[in-house]
Formats: sequence, C-alpha cells, structure tokens
Amino acid sequence: MTWWSVIRFLHVLSAALWVGGQLTVSVVVLPLARRHLDERRRATVLTAVGRRFGILTAAGFLPVQLGTGLALAWRKGVTWSSLADPGYGRILAAKLLLFCAVMAAAGVHGWAGGAGRPRLARTMAVSSLVGSLGVVLLATALPAT
Repeated sequence: MTWWSVIRFLHVLSAALWVGGQLTVSVVVLPLARRHLDERRRATVLTAVGRRFGILTAAGFLPVQLGTGLALAWRKGVTWSSLADPGYGRILAAKLLLFCAVMAAAGVHGWAGGAGRPRLARTMAVSSLVGSLGVVLLATALPAT
C-alpha cells in the first residue's frame, strides 16, 4: 500500500460519507420525521440535521475532496488542456463541472432552508442528491490508467 492508495481511499471514503449522508437523510430521516413528528418538531430536527451536515460538509468532506482530488489530478498529470481530451479528460471535466453544480445546489439549499423557502430548498436538495449520484457515476466511468 502506498500513500497514493491512502489518498485515493480518503477521496472515495469522503465522497461515500457525503453521498451516503444525503441518501440517509432523504430516505431514512425525512420520511420518519414526516411520519412521527409534528410540524414544529420536524422543523427543529431537520434544521439541526441540516446544520450539522452542512458543518461536516464544509469542515470535513469538502476540504478532503478538494485536497485529495487535486493531489490525485497532479499525480495523474491532469492539466487544464487535458480536460478536453477524449476519455479520461472529458469524463473528469464532466465530473468536476457536475461537482461544482452540486456544491452550488447544496449551498442554495442551505440558504433557502434558512430563508424560509421550503419549496426551493427541497428542489435544491433533490438536485444536489441526483447530481451527487451523477458525480459517483462519472467517477466510476473514469478509465483506470
């Protein structure tokens, strides 16, 4: 095992925790909160869950993703111009663009939730989750070279 294996492991683990967290909140926490909590308690719990997940994302997942991703790209010899190359470059470019869109959607979700815009918050949460799954799909499509 090399340091590069550890870096790749941290990259994948962080992505798995982030996407897994989104899925857990969407598929487990939200339905149970809707079913078992009145509107006031539900809002309190979901706000607390959202804040905690936002803090973990900003302080943990995002820095790990950016740091390990940049390190892996550097090791692979990725340049701005290579992102236009067929195969690895274009798939990585699509993954990066989708990742940026997901981060934007997650940010708008957080803002909308705090600003009392539940419909926009829900739309952005769904967009972020679907986009995150797309990022994972693109990551698995990267050619192993």
